[in-house]
Amino acid sequence: MAHVPAQGSPAVAPDAPATGPVPGPFAPAQAPGPFAPGSAPGPFAPGSAPGPFAPGPAPGPFAPAPAPERDAQGDGVRAVLTRLEALTARDVLTIDDILDAFGETAFLPVLMVLALVVVSPLSGVPFLPTTLGTIIALVSLQMLVGRPGIWLPRVLARRRLAPHRLNAALRRLHRVADRVDASARDRLPRLVSPPLDTLPKAACIPCGGAMPFLEIVPFSSSILGVAILLFATALLTRDGLFALAGFVTMAVAASIPLALYGGMLRAML
Repeated sequence: MAHVPAQGSPAVAPDAPATGPVPGPFAPAQAPGPFAPGSAPGPFAPGSAPGPFAPGPAPGPFAPAPAPERDAQGDGVRAVLTRLEALTARDVLTIDDILDAFGETAFLPVLMVLALVVVSPLSGVPFLPTTLGTIIALVSLQMLVGRPGIWLPRVLARRRLAPHRLNAALRRLHRVADRVDASARDRLPRLVSPPLDTLPKAACIPCGGAMPFLEIVPFSSSILGVAILLFATALLTRDGLFALAGFVTMAVAASIPLALYGGMLRAML
């Protein structure tokens, strides 16, 4: 005998599965809270993740290294020489003007500028090698310790250079600058990469500091100027061979005061 459902009851078999949403505590509705499949707020949201693990640029000591200084300046020795010559069109030229033109963060180009002046015939001007040597030592020291910008005392920053005499002296260095630029290339890069790059940077400090002691020998400070120019070019062009040449030139320059003062001591004794 067929089963006849009672009046008012649903005509569904007892074991037929329900097709509608199942209410109750186990319903598969959208689950609110920090693990909801929707837009998930909180520290684990898949969106822009703030905090130390954000995918943006990483601040702190592990931030990507800035671009090499050569990329910012885009110049070699001849380009630095040309920019320095452009400054000689002024009626008055000071060391502070050179810093403003090349930028207070351009340590290597500024060292190249100072070295070019020392290499030029202007190194025969009394007390000029002493002034420039002191500035070179200060700039090199600040570069070595990682100072963000160049600072000079006002006495040194206001030191004047004769623009017309400087222009005439720099013109004689065109061939030297062209040969240096033509020879510089990527060689022995480990010598000018961290941590070994601290050696040529540190070597510029005694080179500048020794210039006042070579003042009594005319144009002898120019040898140290060549060494500084080689060191700066090596760091700017990533040429380790130029760094080695700078150390050799530095040794040659060191032999001059040793021979001079040694002879004076022997004469006194």
